Amino acid sequence: MEQLKEKYEKFKAWQIKPHEVVKLSAEKHVCATCGTEFHGNYCPRCGQKAAIGRYSFKSAFLLFLDVWGLGNRGMFRTIRDLLLRPGYMIRDYLNGMQMAYFPPFKMFFLLIALSVLVESGLNVKFENTINKTKKESVQGLNDINTNTQINETDANKIVTDTFDIIGKPIIVQTAQNKHNKVININGESIETKILKKLENIVNWIIDNQTLVSFLWLITLSLPLYLFFHKNPNIPDLRYSECFVAMVYITNMMTIISTAGSFFLPGKSTAIELLSYILSIVPMKQLFGFSYKRTIAKLIGAFVLLTIAGITLIVMIVCLGIYLLHLL
Repeated sequence: MEQLKEKYEKFKAWQIKPHEVVKLSAEKHVCATCGTEFHGNYCPRCGQKAAIGRYSFKSAFLLFLDVWGLGNRGMFRTIRDLLLRPGYMIRDYLNGMQMAYFPPFKMFFLLIALSVLVESGLNVKFENTINKTKKESVQGLNDINTNTQINETDANKIVTDTFDIIGKPIIVQTAQNKHNKVININGESIETKILKKLENIVNWIIDNQTLVSFLWLITLSLPLYLFFHKNPNIPDLRYSECFVAMVYITNMMTIISTAGSFFLPGKSTAIELLSYILSIVPMKQLFGFSYKRTIAKLIGAFVLLTIAGITLIVMIVCLGIYLLHLL
């Protein structure tokens, strides 16, 4: 038990300060590119690495990875630290330790692209979860349309019975501008048109995950900043810094969800729920609140965002109804 406690204490100490910079050697190098003599690992004039060596399969593989932004130790170190010490890592980056870590926005777009590849079939079951999500969404909307739409036989019967009773066709006033329109039972109803618009919106969101995620981050960062800008660790936190922190936390969540989607395709809901729960850890480490206060502030931020979203939706619906009355 004592050994486990000691290992845990060492791990906690590593989380807070994991990096030990190696001292420069006294060995002199001559840059192969510009001919500058220097001490250290890189040329101070052009940035050329001191130890180049001959090409091998390892160096060729690293060059291949570099095309995708993965051929440097910063990416692997960033992934490791985002999984083991996310909040401390983000705080180090905001405090200026930027050369040690992969840039947040570049990492964001690379991880989103990787997640799309995994969801498109690059997983252990070769299952295309994107198409599956589209089909499920369209089927759900079609079920709603089926339940709310009157079939043609029933509609004709309603029209016939009503005509026999009152002796005239059904006339419905659809606007306030003195224009009356006859109901077209065989045509598309307003509900059908709305559901088609919703289907297009859902498909657009699925096809543009990167843009949607980026816009969602910008929106989410504002209420989070309002609740976390006064904190023990970064008392003068700026909105831009909060946004960068949210990008890194999203990268952590994407790593978890992508790994889960690769090994457990079809379990996206449970994996995403796990990533959301784990996102509490970097928030606690970054800002220095207790878990209880961190969770309370997160709930407050999401409640504020929900209220703002509902208000916006109500305004859009009211505007749509008003425009329909003007037709």
